[in-house]
Amino acid sequence: MEIFEGHRALFRPLVKAAVTIGNFDGVHVGHQELLKRTRQAADRQGGDAVAMTFEPHPATYLVPEKARPRLTSRDRKQELFAEAGMDAALVEPFDVDFAQLTADEFEEQVLHNTLAAKHVVVGHDFGYGIGRGGNIESLQQAGERYGFSVEIIEPVCVEDVRASSSEIRRGLIAGELPIVKKLLGRDYDVDGPVVRGAGRGKEFGIPTANVDPQGLLLPKPGIYATWVQVLGEPERHMAATSLGTNPTFVDGGALTLEAHVLDLDRDLYDERLRVSFVEWLRPEERYDDVDALLAQIHKDVLDTRAVLTKNT
Repeated sequence: MEIFEGHRALFRPLVKAAVTIGNFDGVHVGHQELLKRTRQAADRQGGDAVAMTFEPHPATYLVPEKARPRLTSRDRKQELFAEAGMDAALVEPFDVDFAQLTADEFEEQVLHNTLAAKHVVVGHDFGYGIGRGGNIESLQQAGERYGFSVEIIEPVCVEDVRASSSEIRRGLIAGELPIVKKLLGRDYDVDGPVVRGAGRGKEFGIPTANVDPQGLLLPKPGIYATWVQVLGEPERHMAATSLGTNPTFVDGGALTLEAHVLDLDRDLYDERLRVSFVEWLRPEERYDDVDALLAQIHKDVLDTRAVLTKNT
Protein backbone atom coordinates (compact mmCIF):
# COMPACT_ATOMS: atom_id res chain seq x y z
CA MET A 1 0.00 0.00 0.00
CA GLU A 2 1.29 3.46 -0.90
CA ILE A 3 1.29 6.21 1.72
CA PHE A 4 0.82 9.84 0.73
CA GLU A 5 1.69 12.48 3.34
CA GLY A 6 -1.23 14.74 2.54
CA HIS A 7 -3.07 15.73 -0.62
CA ARG A 8 -0.27 18.11 -1.64
CA ALA A 9 2.28 15.29 -1.55
CA LEU A 10 0.93 12.82 -4.09
CA PHE A 11 3.87 11.27 -5.92
CA ARG A 12 1.66 9.93 -8.69
CA PRO A 13 -1.78 10.82 -10.05
CA LEU A 14 -4.60 8.72 -8.65
CA VAL A 15 -6.61 6.71 -11.17
CA LYS A 16 -10.41 6.78 -11.01
CA ALA A 17 -10.12 7.04 -7.26
CA ALA A 18 -12.68 5.69 -4.83
CA VAL A 19 -12.03 7.61 -1.62
CA THR A 20 -13.27 7.07 1.93
CA ILE A 21 -12.67 9.78 4.53
CA GLY A 22 -12.55 9.62 8.32
CA ASN A 23 -10.49 9.51 11.48
CA PHE A 24 -10.78 5.70 11.63
CA ASP A 25 -9.68 5.52 15.27
CA GLY A 26 -9.91 1.82 16.08
CA VAL A 27 -10.68 0.75 12.50
CA HIS A 28 -13.72 -1.04 13.94
CA VAL A 29 -16.35 -3.02 12.03
CA GLY A 30 -18.12 0.18 10.99
CA HIS A 31 -14.92 1.58 9.55
CA GLN A 32 -14.25 -1.77 7.92
CA GLU A 33 -17.56 -1.48 6.08
CA LEU A 34 -16.45 1.89 4.68
CA LEU A 35 -13.17 0.36 3.54
CA LYS A 36 -14.89 -2.66 2.00
CA ARG A 37 -17.32 -0.49 0.02
CA THR A 38 -14.42 1.65 -1.16
CA ARG A 39 -12.52 -1.40 -2.37
CA GLN A 40 -15.63 -2.65 -4.18
CA ALA A 41 -16.20 0.72 -5.85
CA ALA A 42 -12.57 0.90 -6.97
CA ASP A 43 -12.86 -2.57 -8.48
CA ARG A 44 -16.03 -1.62 -10.36
CA GLN A 45 -14.45 1.43 -11.93
CA GLY A 46 -10.94 0.04 -12.34
CA GLY A 47 -9.32 2.58 -10.07
CA ASP A 48 -7.48 3.19 -6.81
CA ALA A 49 -9.01 2.52 -3.40
CA VAL A 50 -7.91 5.34 -1.09
CA ALA A 51 -8.42 5.85 2.66
CA MET A 52 -8.03 9.48 3.71
CA THR A 53 -7.33 10.10 7.39
CA PHE A 54 -5.82 12.85 9.53
CA GLU A 55 -2.76 13.37 11.74
CA PRO A 56 -3.15 14.53 14.39
CA HIS A 57 -6.78 13.70 15.12
CA PRO A 58 -8.74 16.91 14.39
CA ALA A 59 -10.13 17.01 17.94
CA THR A 60 -6.58 16.93 19.32
CA TYR A 61 -5.63 19.89 17.14
CA LEU A 62 -8.79 21.93 17.67
CA VAL A 63 -9.37 21.23 21.39
CA PRO A 64 -6.02 19.97 22.75
CA GLU A 65 -7.12 20.19 26.38
CA LYS A 66 -9.75 17.52 25.65
CA ALA A 67 -7.40 15.16 23.81
CA ARG A 68 -7.95 11.49 24.67
CA PRO A 69 -5.73 8.44 24.29
CA ARG A 70 -6.13 6.83 20.88
CA LEU A 71 -7.32 3.34 20.04
CA THR A 72 -4.85 2.86 17.18
CA SER A 73 -1.50 4.33 16.36
CA ARG A 74 -0.83 5.77 12.93
CA ASP A 75 1.24 2.71 11.95
CA ARG A 76 -1.40 0.25 13.17
CA LYS A 77 -4.13 2.13 11.34
CA GLN A 78 -2.17 1.97 8.10
CA GLU A 79 -1.55 -1.75 8.62
CA LEU A 80 -5.30 -2.31 8.95
CA PHE A 81 -5.97 -0.20 5.83
CA ALA A 82 -3.62 -2.45 3.90
CA GLU A 83 -5.33 -5.57 5.26
CA ALA A 84 -8.64 -4.13 4.03
CA GLY A 85 -7.24 -3.89 0.50
CA MET A 86 -6.58 -0.19 0.18
CA ASP A 87 -4.18 0.82 -2.58
CA ALA A 88 -3.20 4.02 -0.80
CA ALA A 89 -3.49 5.79 2.54
CA LEU A 90 -3.69 9.57 2.35
CA VAL A 91 -2.49 10.84 5.75
CA GLU A 92 -3.52 14.48 5.78
CA PRO A 93 -1.59 16.76 8.19
CA PHE A 94 -4.32 18.47 10.18
CA ASP A 95 -2.64 21.85 10.51
CA VAL A 96 -3.73 25.47 10.49
CA ASP A 97 -4.00 25.62 6.70
CA PHE A 98 -6.08 22.47 6.39
CA ALA A 99 -8.27 23.37 9.37
CA GLN A 100 -9.24 26.64 7.67
CA LEU A 101 -10.43 25.08 4.41
CA THR A 102 -14.09 25.75 3.77
CA ALA A 103 -16.37 22.96 2.66
CA ASP A 104 -16.32 24.37 -0.90
CA GLU A 105 -12.52 24.51 -0.91
CA PHE A 106 -12.26 20.93 0.35
CA GLU A 107 -14.60 19.73 -2.39
CA GLU A 108 -12.80 21.58 -5.17
CA GLN A 109 -9.14 21.59 -4.10
CA VAL A 110 -8.89 18.20 -2.41
CA LEU A 111 -11.54 15.87 -3.80
CA HIS A 112 -11.72 17.24 -7.34
CA ASN A 113 -8.46 18.95 -8.31
CA THR A 114 -5.98 16.77 -6.41
CA LEU A 115 -7.57 13.37 -5.82
CA ALA A 116 -9.70 13.38 -8.98
CA ALA A 117 -12.25 11.36 -7.01
CA LYS A 118 -14.84 9.38 -8.94
CA HIS A 119 -16.56 7.85 -5.92
CA VAL A 120 -16.63 8.99 -2.28
CA VAL A 121 -17.68 6.72 0.61
CA VAL A 122 -18.55 8.30 3.98
CA GLY A 123 -20.53 7.61 7.11
CA HIS A 124 -24.05 8.94 7.58
CA ASP A 125 -22.91 11.73 9.95
CA PHE A 126 -19.94 12.92 7.89
CA GLY A 127 -19.07 16.61 8.20
CA TYR A 128 -16.18 18.56 6.68
CA GLY A 129 -14.72 22.02 6.21
CA ILE A 130 -14.18 24.72 8.78
CA GLY A 131 -16.83 24.49 11.48
CA ARG A 132 -18.06 21.27 9.81
CA GLY A 133 -19.82 23.51 7.33
CA GLY A 134 -20.17 20.66 4.84
CA ASN A 135 -22.57 17.75 5.24
CA ILE A 136 -23.96 14.83 3.25
CA GLU A 137 -26.24 17.04 1.20
CA SER A 138 -23.49 19.49 0.20
CA LEU A 139 -21.17 16.58 -0.61
CA GLN A 140 -23.77 15.09 -2.93
CA GLN A 141 -24.23 18.47 -4.61
CA ALA A 142 -20.46 18.72 -5.07
CA GLY A 143 -20.49 15.26 -6.61
CA GLU A 144 -23.00 16.41 -9.21
CA ARG A 145 -20.83 19.44 -9.90
CA TYR A 146 -17.48 17.66 -10.13
CA GLY A 147 -18.50 14.26 -11.42
CA PHE A 148 -18.14 11.92 -8.47
CA SER A 149 -20.76 9.67 -6.90
CA VAL A 150 -21.38 9.58 -3.15
CA GLU A 151 -22.12 6.45 -1.12
CA ILE A 152 -23.47 6.84 2.42
CA ILE A 153 -22.88 4.02 4.92
CA GLU A 154 -25.34 3.65 7.78
CA PRO A 155 -24.15 2.69 11.29
CA VAL A 156 -23.07 -0.92 11.76
CA CYS A 157 -24.48 -2.62 14.85
CA VAL A 158 -23.33 -5.74 16.66
CA GLU A 159 -25.92 -7.30 19.00
CA ASP A 160 -27.83 -3.98 18.97
CA VAL A 161 -24.69 -2.04 19.93
CA ARG A 162 -23.55 0.57 17.43
CA ALA A 163 -19.91 0.21 16.42
CA SER A 164 -18.22 3.45 17.38
CA SER A 165 -14.92 4.55 18.84
CA SER A 166 -16.80 5.93 21.87
CA GLU A 167 -18.49 2.59 22.57
CA ILE A 168 -15.17 0.76 22.29
CA ARG A 169 -13.60 3.23 24.74
CA ARG A 170 -16.44 2.64 27.18
CA GLY A 171 -16.08 -1.12 26.88
CA LEU A 172 -12.32 -1.04 27.43
CA ILE A 173 -12.58 1.15 30.52
CA ALA A 174 -15.28 -1.16 31.90
CA GLY A 175 -13.25 -4.27 31.11
CA GLU A 176 -15.87 -5.65 28.72
CA LEU A 177 -13.49 -7.34 26.29
CA PRO A 178 -16.08 -9.63 24.61
CA ILE A 179 -18.14 -6.74 23.22
CA VAL A 180 -14.97 -4.78 22.38
CA LYS A 181 -13.75 -7.72 20.33
CA LYS A 182 -17.05 -7.95 18.46
CA LEU A 183 -17.04 -4.23 17.68
CA LEU A 184 -13.43 -4.32 16.49
CA GLY A 185 -13.63 -7.66 14.71
CA ARG A 186 -10.39 -8.60 16.53
CA ASP A 187 -8.84 -8.52 19.99
CA TYR A 188 -7.91 -5.03 21.17
CA ASP A 189 -4.16 -4.49 20.90
CA VAL A 190 -1.56 -1.87 21.69
CA ASP A 191 1.94 -1.49 20.25
CA GLY A 192 4.94 -0.04 21.99
CA PRO A 193 8.65 -0.37 22.71
CA VAL A 194 9.99 -2.47 25.55
CA VAL A 195 11.48 -0.17 28.18
CA ARG A 196 13.46 -0.81 31.34
CA GLY A 197 11.52 -1.42 34.52
CA ALA A 198 12.46 -2.22 38.11
CA GLY A 199 13.77 -5.68 37.14
CA ARG A 200 11.86 -7.51 39.91
CA GLY A 201 10.39 -10.12 37.59
CA LYS A 202 13.79 -11.29 36.38
CA GLU A 203 15.05 -11.36 39.98
CA PHE A 204 12.21 -13.72 40.92
CA GLY A 205 12.58 -15.92 37.85
CA ILE A 206 9.52 -14.47 36.10
CA PRO A 207 10.92 -11.90 33.65
CA THR A 208 8.55 -9.35 32.17
CA ALA A 209 8.66 -7.02 29.22
CA ASN A 210 7.58 -3.51 30.20
CA VAL A 211 5.71 -2.08 27.21
CA ASP A 212 5.24 1.66 26.73
CA PRO A 213 1.83 2.07 24.99
CA GLN A 214 2.78 5.56 23.78
CA GLY A 215 -0.52 7.35 24.29
CA LEU A 216 -2.84 4.48 23.38
CA LEU A 217 -5.88 3.76 25.53
CA LEU A 218 -5.37 0.93 28.02
CA PRO A 219 -8.23 -1.23 29.30
CA LYS A 220 -9.37 -1.72 32.87
CA PRO A 221 -6.41 -2.53 35.15
CA GLY A 222 -5.87 -6.13 36.14
CA ILE A 223 -4.24 -9.36 35.04
CA TYR A 224 -4.87 -10.48 31.46
CA ALA A 225 -4.33 -13.44 29.20
CA THR A 226 -2.72 -11.86 26.14
CA TRP A 227 -0.97 -12.65 22.91
CA VAL A 228 2.34 -10.88 22.36
CA GLN A 229 4.05 -10.42 19.02
CA VAL A 230 7.44 -8.93 18.27
CA LEU A 231 6.65 -6.51 15.48
CA GLY A 232 8.20 -7.62 12.23
CA GLU A 233 8.00 -11.29 13.18
CA PRO A 234 5.08 -13.61 12.34
CA GLU A 235 4.87 -15.63 15.56
CA ARG A 236 2.53 -14.85 18.44
CA HIS A 237 3.44 -15.87 21.99
CA MET A 238 1.26 -16.48 25.03
CA ALA A 239 1.76 -13.97 27.83
CA ALA A 240 0.36 -13.42 31.30
CA THR A 241 0.19 -9.65 31.44
CA SER A 242 -0.23 -7.25 34.33
CA LEU A 243 -1.70 -3.80 33.88
CA GLY A 244 -1.34 -2.19 37.26
CA THR A 245 0.71 -0.30 39.82
CA ASN A 246 2.67 -3.11 41.60
CA PRO A 247 0.99 -2.51 44.99
CA THR A 248 2.96 -5.34 46.67
CA PHE A 249 6.15 -3.32 46.22
CA VAL A 250 5.15 0.36 45.96
CA ASP A 251 2.37 2.65 47.12
CA GLY A 252 0.80 4.91 44.52
CA GLY A 253 2.95 3.63 41.70
CA ALA A 254 2.46 4.53 38.06
CA LEU A 255 0.33 2.31 35.83
CA THR A 256 2.57 -0.10 33.94
CA LEU A 257 1.98 -2.76 31.28
CA GLU A 258 4.17 -5.80 32.01
CA ALA A 259 3.98 -8.96 29.90
CA HIS A 260 5.45 -12.25 31.13
CA VAL A 261 5.93 -13.92 27.75
CA LEU A 262 5.67 -17.70 28.00
CA ASP A 263 8.02 -20.07 26.22
CA LEU A 264 10.28 -17.31 24.91
CA ASP A 265 13.75 -17.06 26.42
CA ARG A 266 15.03 -13.87 24.84
CA ASP A 267 16.07 -10.32 25.63
CA LEU A 268 13.26 -8.10 24.37
CA TYR A 269 14.71 -4.71 25.30
CA ASP A 270 14.35 -2.16 22.48
CA GLU A 271 12.00 -4.43 20.53
CA ARG A 272 8.51 -3.20 19.67
CA LEU A 273 5.76 -5.50 20.88
CA ARG A 274 2.07 -5.86 20.12
CA VAL A 275 0.01 -6.89 23.14
CA SER A 276 -3.44 -8.28 22.28
CA PHE A 277 -5.85 -8.46 25.21
CA VAL A 278 -7.89 -11.69 25.11
CA GLU A 279 -9.38 -12.17 28.58
CA TRP A 280 -9.37 -10.36 31.94
CA LEU A 281 -8.32 -12.91 34.55
CA ARG A 282 -8.52 -11.06 37.87
CA PRO A 283 -7.94 -7.70 39.57
CA GLU A 284 -4.49 -6.69 40.69
CA GLU A 285 -3.97 -7.39 44.40
CA ARG A 286 -1.51 -6.54 47.16
CA TYR A 287 0.20 -9.53 48.80
CA ASP A 288 1.77 -9.75 52.26
CA ASP A 289 4.90 -11.48 50.98
CA VAL A 290 6.68 -12.32 47.74
CA ASP A 291 5.96 -16.06 48.02
CA ALA A 292 2.22 -15.44 47.97
CA LEU A 293 2.62 -13.18 44.92
CA LEU A 294 4.72 -15.75 43.08
CA ALA A 295 2.21 -18.52 43.81
CA GLN A 296 -0.54 -16.35 42.29
CA ILE A 297 1.58 -15.53 39.24
CA HIS A 298 2.18 -19.23 38.59
CA LYS A 299 -1.59 -19.73 38.72
CA ASP A 300 -2.03 -16.81 36.31
CA VAL A 301 0.36 -18.54 33.91
CA LEU A 302 -1.72 -21.75 34.05
CA ASP A 303 -4.93 -19.77 33.52
CA THR A 304 -3.34 -17.91 30.60
CA ARG A 305 -2.35 -21.14 28.90
CA ALA A 306 -5.86 -22.52 29.34
CA VAL A 307 -7.54 -19.40 27.95
CA LEU A 308 -5.22 -18.97 24.97
CA THR A 309 -5.21 -22.64 24.08
CA LYS A 310 -8.96 -22.27 23.53
CA ASN A 311 -8.33 -19.14 21.43
CA THR A 312 -5.61 -20.56 19.20
